[in-house]
Amino acid sequence: QVQLVESGGGLVQAGGSLRLSCAASGRTFSRYGMGWFRQAPGKERESVSTITRSGGSTYYADSVKGRFTISRDNAKNTVYLQMNSLKPEDTAVYYCAATPEYGLIIPTGRYNYWGQGTQVTVSS
Repeated sequence: QVQLVESGGGLVQAGGSLRLSCAASGRTFSRYGMGWFRQAPGKERESVSTITRSGGSTYYADSVKGRFTISRDNAKNTVYLQMNSLKPEDTAVYYCAATPEYGLIIPTGRYNYWGQGTQVTVSS
């Protein structure tokens, strides 16, 4: 089992940047695919970006492609989401999650372990 703790959310003006971090417990972090997801009020949780165990492959939702970058440091048991050129529509609670499945996993339902979430608010 892995426990996840997100940090780095906050309030930022449109066009600004934030860097989210997700720290994982345990010594087997490199055995998990990781992902960042978000849920805005009244909307379903959606996949934002995911990354394979080694970090060799990544996925980005069309809405964030070119603005967000996912990365991971297996030595530090941490996955990051660098968010640039933020827009008001990026406002949501952002969650990181882990899956023991191999490969690039996108659907939220295939992630077993979730953090508590961090609020990102982008003002216009």
